[in-house]
Amino acid sequence: MENFTYNSLILQMEGFRVTMTSKYPVFFLLLASYVFIMLANGCMVALIWMQRSLHQPMYLLFCNLSINDIVGNSLLIPQALSNVLLPPKERLIHYYACAIQAYTAHIFGTNAHGVLMVMAYDRYVAICNPLRYSAIMNNKMVLKLTATAWGTAVVFVSVLLGLTLRLNRCRTLIRNMYCDNPSLFKLSCESVFANNVFGLFYTVTLFTASIGSVLLTYSKILAACLSSRSKSLNSKALKTCSTHLSLYLIMLISGLIPIIFHRLPHYDEYRKISVLLFVVIPGSLNPLIYGMQSQEINKCLSNFFCTRKG
Repeated sequence: MENFTYNSLILQMEGFRVTMTSKYPVFFLLLASYVFIMLANGCMVALIWMQRSLHQPMYLLFCNLSINDIVGNSLLIPQALSNVLLPPKERLIHYYACAIQAYTAHIFGTNAHGVLMVMAYDRYVAICNPLRYSAIMNNKMVLKLTATAWGTAVVFVSVLLGLTLRLNRCRTLIRNMYCDNPSLFKLSCESVFANNVFGLFYTVTLFTASIGSVLLTYSKILAACLSSRSKSLNSKALKTCSTHLSLYLIMLISGLIPIIFHRLPHYDEYRKISVLLFVVIPGSLNPLIYGMQSQEINKCLSNFFCTRKG
């Protein structure tokens, strides 16, 4: 018979099931990934901040994405690192710390969609309305769109976690490698019908808005390119859109996999790995893809290193 501990403030994290032989290789692989993500995204943020030539909507929005990656990885990877080294019985976390981690983790995931949706709109204006681009995508508009992305994430996630925090708890084991909303409401022995309904509504709304907006903007961009005979316009569209689309698809696919595995309890270990990959893969690839594709960023990097050598 299962032992129940009601409303305990100390929770146990299940984490990864690693053997003694694989513990240290997994730890150093995660640590190396974390260091690379922090350095790559940190350098990108610093470069965009220092170089006035990069104070453009496209780069400021990408800067927002890099900040989001830094925050998300800082919240999740250190937890995974400590869990790899600790024995299962010592993987403890306070309930309120777990709730804060779950809140920020969902903000990270939701805001990634929001920022990439705004970036899709930015590309649409740049390609379909190039003469009005400066007037439409001014600093005020960029600030409004960024605030909307963050604000929407805060509202949705606040409701999501609010429904969970109202529940009484009768279990103490978090069956995950970090705290999230499903792991928290699964601690309760009460009805979680409202949690499942709003969670489904939240997921469907987020992905419908995200995929729908990207499909709409890209269909208009494609129509503009097909109707235009300008090779320079089509070349610019192909380059900038392929970069954004790559970032979006990486985020979308890596985000969908953990959601699917949450509905398949027999694949717990695969779900834990997929959740970790959701933060590691986009955080690692975003600065590489954007940095390699952007001539302005490459130019600023070259000028910076040449100045340093001189």
